[in-house]
Amino acid sequence: MDQIDLYIGGTHKPASDGARFERANPVTGDAVTSAAAATTEDAVAAVDAAAAAFPAWSQTSPAERRGYLLKAAERLREAGPEIIRAMQEEIGATEAWAGFNVHLASEMLVEAAGLTTQIKGEIIPSNRPGSTAMAVRQPVGVVLSIAPWNAPVILGTRAIATPLACGNTVVMKTSELCPRVHALMLEAIAGAGMPEGVLNAVSNAPEDAPKIVETLIAQPAVRRINFTGSTRVGRIIAETAARHLKPALLELGGKAPLIVLDDADIEATVSAAAFGAYMNQGQICMSTERIIVMDEIADRFAEAFAAKVATLTAGDPREAKQPLGSLVNAEAANRVKSLIEDALSKGARLIAGGGGSGTMLDATAVDGVTSSMRLYTEESFGPVVSIIRVGSIDEAVSVANESDLGLSAAVFGKDQARALSVAKRIESGICHVNGPTVHDEAQMPFGGVKDSGYGRFGGTQGINEFTELRWITMQDGPLHYPL
Repeated sequence: MDQIDLYIGGTHKPASDGARFERANPVTGDAVTSAAAATTEDAVAAVDAAAAAFPAWSQTSPAERRGYLLKAAERLREAGPEIIRAMQEEIGATEAWAGFNVHLASEMLVEAAGLTTQIKGEIIPSNRPGSTAMAVRQPVGVVLSIAPWNAPVILGTRAIATPLACGNTVVMKTSELCPRVHALMLEAIAGAGMPEGVLNAVSNAPEDAPKIVETLIAQPAVRRINFTGSTRVGRIIAETAARHLKPALLELGGKAPLIVLDDADIEATVSAAAFGAYMNQGQICMSTERIIVMDEIADRFAEAFAAKVATLTAGDPREAKQPLGSLVNAEAANRVKSLIEDALSKGARLIAGGGGSGTMLDATAVDGVTSSMRLYTEESFGPVVSIIRVGSIDEAVSVANESDLGLSAAVFGKDQARALSVAKRIESGICHVNGPTVHDEAQMPFGGVKDSGYGRFGGTQGINEFTELRWITMQDGPLHYPL
């Protein structure tokens, strides 16, 4: 069993009271990681270390920060095999998903390296004679980053890369469900030679999360919070941050719709829908949860989709014999099963899948889902997708927008102009025409609307989230005052 400690001020150390917690493999139930369970004193120490490192780090040149981040991308790729193994053991991920995590995370570090010279201001014309007015972006201080378990390397790296590029220091609260994955990721990035205290990590026992997060947010040196996770926890983060008057960037849950218009390419749509619904066992915030199909082609689509879904079975990810791996724990699997059972008891039809055992559930498709069923509104975060039949484009858009969540969406149709006009009507932060709902690139503005959160990760939009915009003037010549 791997032993993981806190990382504070450039040093690996146990919790101040020696407490630890264990993470078990979701497939076997065997403990695979023992991690330090931070106390509130440890949380304060991590922030203090980041605050002490901030003055020097914020004054480093863009070239210096770029060099560190490029080296970090290289180190992360080198750590790939060990990270992949840890993802398989801690969260039941497939090798393909774990490998993609490492690949995209390394690209995020490269993209962040390029941002170091994109932190720009502007000269604004002033009405005061002899005055030069400037809008200047500067680093804010310590950034608190909270990342989830489902795409741990992608979302963990995203939580720290742009803040570091902007000249901030970081404290990351790692996930209780994958402490070793996050520790390996952070070790690789910090191992690029970053000065002590620039990057710090705190792991905590699950039951201690509320007090650790409250303590971290409350520290005066913490000036920004970025959180990726459930809408339920996001509300708590937002409320806590608001009490302390601190901006928070929130990327929360999703219930992504995929609208299939009557002229859609069935084969292409089936492929995209299956990928979007079942990649990583459907445990992605962008996962396709609702396929909204026009009546004219609903039967043909359902038949083709069912044939595809039937091939997507689950197995032990360490054996790499099946396309799907394990859900993160038994609770998640039981919740998915209950959603399916509820829909079927109310008249929906199981058209494919439904098998599996324990935490390994086969891909499942349910047709005829209506608003009376939990599956219609609740985020499943598992390998099940609803098919909802509609009679018109207006009805399709209405159904898509019924959800309180609005992260990702997709529209499929051969008439791209018409499909684009539909896409513009969908209430989501992201929408793809003739592409899957699951799609991420390091340079894109990533985020949602409604209960999917606010703010944007990625590219130059991320700079706005992790810098302070200041108005500075210089006066050339005397001023005359009325007093």
